[in-house]
Amino acid sequence: MLAATAAHLSPSDRVLEIGCGTGGTAIRLAPGVARWIATDFSEEMIRIARAKPGSDTVTFRVACAVEALEDGPFDAICAFNVLHLVEDLPRTLALIHANLRPGGHLVAKVWCFAEVRPALRVLFRVLRLVGLFPATSTLGQAQLRAALLGAGFEITEQRVFGAHPQNPFIVARRPTD
Repeated sequence: MLAATAAHLSPSDRVLEIGCGTGGTAIRLAPGVARWIATDFSEEMIRIARAKPGSDTVTFRVACAVEALEDGPFDAICAFNVLHLVEDLPRTLALIHANLRPGGHLVAKVWCFAEVRPALRVLFRVLRLVGLFPATSTLGQAQLRAALLGAGFEITEQRVFGAHPQNPFIVARRPTD
C-alpha cells in the first residue's frame, strides 16, 4: 500500500494525513514530498508518533479530521482506516474536496462494514456497547463510491490489498476544472 500511495505523490507535494495513528505511514512517505502534516485526534497517538525515529520529517498535530483541513489547500490528503469513523462522511468528503488543490488526490483505505460477515457485525456492535470498539459507519463500497462522487471527486483507482475486500484502497481526484 505504501508504494501505491507514493505513486500518487510528487516531491513538491504538500500532504495532509488524517488519522495518522502512531505515524508509521507518515514517517515512511514524508521524505518523498515537500511537506507532510500528520494529524490524529488522539494525543497519545501523536505522542508516540513524535517519539519515533524519522519523525523529524513530519509535522504531527492533534486534530480531528475537520480541524486538520484548516491548513489547506493540499496536493494530496491521505486517510487510512479513518473515514468510517467520521460522524458525517458527506460533509467530511466535501471539506476534503474543498481543501485539495485542483488535480489533487484523496488516497484512502476505508472499512466498508456493511460488507463484513453478519457474525462480525454483531460482534462489533457488542464490543461497541461495552466501549471496546469505536462507533463506525456501516457503509458499503457502492455507498462509499457514491459519497465520493457526490462530493465532486473522480475515482481513479480502487483495489484491495491483503485478505479484506471490505477494506478497499481508493484514490479519488479533485477535477482540474
